[in-house]
Amino acid sequence: MFLKVELPWNVVIPPANLVAKGLMLKKSISLRLLKGFAANKATKDHGYFLAITTVESIGEGKVRRSGDVVYPVVFSCITFKLFRGEIIEGVVHHVLRNGVLMNCGPVENIFLYKDLMPDYRYVPGENPIFLNEKTGSKIVKDVLVRCVVLGTKWLEEEREFRGLVSLEGDYLGPVS
Repeated sequence: MFLKVELPWNVVIPPANLVAKGLMLKKSISLRLLKGFAANKATKDHGYFLAITTVESIGEGKVRRSGDVVYPVVFSCITFKLFRGEIIEGVVHHVLRNGVLMNCGPVENIFLYKDLMPDYRYVPGENPIFLNEKTGSKIVKDVLVRCVVLGTKWLEEEREFRGLVSLEGDYLGPVS
């Protein structure tokens, strides 16, 4: 799900980037904000950072002993986070014996366990698939699959989420 979030952030500007002209200072603050935004990637509370929409305010800078100046900045941004019970569409990137791995937007590790795919059976081979013999539908690499989120897990070290999904429900499965 996409969310619009307003966040406070401290932006540190090194002395070399400080210029007397106001526009150059705003540019330096914006560039540092974008760099920090990209480096953080995601947070447990807000999900994956996708885009800054507006800079709401830039506070007064405070000089540190190092000579750097810290500016408190409030900005709005778009984030992406999975929620339990949400219906998503993911693209399969690995077919494994015990399930498939998919990605949905910035979330790269969404697992669909074989026991959560009613009526599908694993067919090994050079290009393994999960096949539903009743409908003839296949879950293979690069196919789009509609599924329901059962749960997510935040991994602090990698700064990413992992998800577990299921095909148990109406109108779920490969999308043609």
